[in-house]
Amino acid sequence: MADQHFNWKLNISIFLASQTISLFGSSIVQYAIMWYITLTTQSGIMMTIGILCGFVPTFLLSPFGGVWADRYNRKMLIMLSDSAIAFATLILAIVFLSGYKSLWMLFLIYIIRSIGAGIQMPAVSAILPQMVPEEKLTKVNGINGSIQAFVMLISPIISAALLSIITLEMMFFIDVVTAAIAVSTLLFFLKIPPHQKASEKQQTSYLEDFKEGVSYIHNHVFLKMLFTFFAIFFVLAAPVSFLTPLQVTRAFGGDVWKLSAIEMAFSIGMIFGGAVIAVWGGFRNRMYTMALSGCLFAVCTLLLGIVPDFWVYCGIMAAAGVTMPLFNTPTTVLLQEKVEGDYLGRVFGVFNMISTSMMPLGMLIFGPISDFVKIEWLLIGTGIAMILLNFILLASKVMVEAGKPVEKT
Repeated sequence: MADQHFNWKLNISIFLASQTISLFGSSIVQYAIMWYITLTTQSGIMMTIGILCGFVPTFLLSPFGGVWADRYNRKMLIMLSDSAIAFATLILAIVFLSGYKSLWMLFLIYIIRSIGAGIQMPAVSAILPQMVPEEKLTKVNGINGSIQAFVMLISPIISAALLSIITLEMMFFIDVVTAAIAVSTLLFFLKIPPHQKASEKQQTSYLEDFKEGVSYIHNHVFLKMLFTFFAIFFVLAAPVSFLTPLQVTRAFGGDVWKLSAIEMAFSIGMIFGGAVIAVWGGFRNRMYTMALSGCLFAVCTLLLGIVPDFWVYCGIMAAAGVTMPLFNTPTTVLLQEKVEGDYLGRVFGVFNMISTSMMPLGMLIFGPISDFVKIEWLLIGTGIAMILLNFILLASKVMVEAGKPVEKT
């Protein structure tokens, strides 16, 4: 866990600042690329290809990225992945400026960015306990969640404004500059020693490390149960995550501002929820916080299938956003506290694979159904199912025991 011999507050401030700068630039460019594809092709197939290019590599690479996060210096992994994405974006900018504007180049950059995310995400989750005292992990993760939600709130607004006054090629350079600032900040200002396993000569092969990670999860009943719970929960959350814009279009009209309003409401709710969990910290037993927030999210899902007024709908969407940090933060901290430091990367790699794949897989079920069954009924049904799932979580003695705070010796 965190080394108390260095100033952890300074280190975590530097780290979060660098990650915020990097995320801000990446989000602006990500939205710009998505809108460019939408406006130039007006094709649902092209949009789908773009989404797959941005999702599949992260899904496939996360478990392997977790192995790297346990074998190598996590700070260096974060810097290298950021640098690789920035370099690829720079090459794309130069190619576009030369007049060669091809969609396949944009799809390729989506793939490279997704590969970078698959490497970076487990490393970021695993490095926090190296910097932060155990009792402060909830607060730091909550603050980080609020920062990320705020960036995701303002990114599309700023991206749209910039795209109206500068070219797409010029916007690529924003990502290059922000990545350079973020990497330089980590390189020159973040002083953190590598974790123990990365400091030692590796005695096992890469494949053996991967198998050890899978075996570690298999041998810890609470991890198996937690990951199973999340897999089912994320599948059930697919309708509220992906089908609500279609529901709003069908029920309240297809005005673009209404679609933007529900996204903004959810993001504002997430910012507030991150602040709440950072200040409150949740119940002593993290499983109670997860179950309560999971139930509240499920109730919000159910209500979105019932309310007839658009502004009430936005209010419920904001409430659903509040529950997300209350649900995600205790989960992250629980893993950071309970999992041995040398296995954190691999465990988070598998967890990230589940979190990035289950909702899109859920859409394979609920997407086609939504053309024959009213989305409102899907929201009501999945909301009830998620409530029952959270009660099952609370009924598990293994999970409740795992949620108890770590006793100090």
